Amino acid sequence: MEIAPSRLRLLCFSVLLLVLSSCSLADGMDAPSSSSSSSSPVPSPVTTGVPAAGANSTAALSSTVPAPPPAVMIVERHHHFHRELIIAAVLASVATVMIFLSTLYAWLLWRRSRRIPGGKGGARSSDGTAKGIKLVPILSRFNSVKTSRKRLVGMFEFPSLEAATGKFSDTNVLDVGGFGRVYKAAFDGGVTAAVKRLEGGGPDCEKEFENELDLLGRIRHPNIVSLLGFCIHERNHYIVYELMEKGSLETQLHGPSHGSTLSWHIRMKIALDTARGLEYLHEHCSPPVIHRDLKTSNILLDSDFNAKIADFGLAVSSGSVHRGSVKLSGTLGYVAPEYLLDGKLTEKSDVYAFGVVLLELMVGRKPVEKMSPSQCQSIVTWAMPQLTDRSKLPNIVDPVIKDTMDPKHLYQVAAVAVLCVQPEPSYRPLITDVLHSLVPLVPTELGGTLRAAEPPSPNLRSSPC
Repeated sequence: MEIAPSRLRLLCFSVLLLVLSSCSLADGMDAPSSSSSSSSPVPSPVTTGVPAAGANSTAALSSTVPAPPPAVMIVERHHHFHRELIIAAVLASVATVMIFLSTLYAWLLWRRSRRIPGGKGGARSSDGTAKGIKLVPILSRFNSVKTSRKRLVGMFEFPSLEAATGKFSDTNVLDVGGFGRVYKAAFDGGVTAAVKRLEGGGPDCEKEFENELDLLGRIRHPNIVSLLGFCIHERNHYIVYELMEKGSLETQLHGPSHGSTLSWHIRMKIALDTARGLEYLHEHCSPPVIHRDLKTSNILLDSDFNAKIADFGLAVSSGSVHRGSVKLSGTLGYVAPEYLLDGKLTEKSDVYAFGVVLLELMVGRKPVEKMSPSQCQSIVTWAMPQLTDRSKLPNIVDPVIKDTMDPKHLYQVAAVAVLCVQPEPSYRPLITDVLHSLVPLVPTELGGTLRAAEPPSPNLRSSPC
């Protein structure tokens, strides 16, 4: 059981008060004794006899001699010796107690210093944590969103990150972002993670770094990527996440495989997982959190294609958003019109971005595509006229999944996407309503409520997951 330093100081102060009280009590006990001794009646003078008649009165007075008071002196010396003995005993007790408390306090400090590793090469813990990590509370200055309690995150040492990423080798690059790259890290003992390096510093980089630590340090949800720790070295900042083996949804859709590993049901599962993560941010965080940069590159997939939202560097709380107070940020093709044109940012801005992601899952096209060197076309502009026409809708579906789903389910998903990308924010649904619309379209084994599995189609070109 540890005793806090404040409690030790309170205990010492109590002992001091006890000493002063004991001394006062000793003085109070001695005072009556001395008083009674000094006020005790002095024996009557002893006379040598009755003077004879006619004797000189002077001789009679001189013959009267008072007796000495030896008993009074003995009593006073006894009480004086008793008080000194009490004071000496109390002082000895106080000294013993103070020595004991000082020793106990020093032992507690030594034990605490042994428990928190410091210096280079922190020791490995019993739960398999990689070397060079120590748990620290997130600093209170990371408070762009108010939090009720601080979380513990790992503070990694730079040499351990450098060794785990092969000195940040190009062969370990998982993704490339606006401020830097994401690397795969393999620590001693088989512990793996993803390390995002924010290069160059600067106000924007610092703000994103602190914002992400603040938010991810307090958010825990199955569909939001987990923060493992951070590191600051020279001008670079590093954030360590859990490793998502399948990479980003963007890589799976638009990379070398071109979505061949994503069946219709897997795509709907990814959409459902993403909606659950957004619902947590919008409905269960206090104040609600607006991600502000939802896109396929920020939706990560684990080995079972479970989707998790990542990259909270641009996220803000809805309670702190005012017109013109938030700098325009985001990715072209995902930014809602009202935010792009008027700077108005709400939870419905995330719903618009989710609608764009849903369109990508359906048609397999990027959010913005070049039509010519000077002209680009967004997926919303291209798909909207065909989404509302049942005769044209099957023709724009990604060829990888074409004719592999129930047409009724395809129309339902198209209807949800159309509502999400409405130009007017008030016409868009809440993410909770989107979530409830997607749940019946996902099989139970993938997290939905659809019980009857669809028979495989001969045109199915996606590999089983």
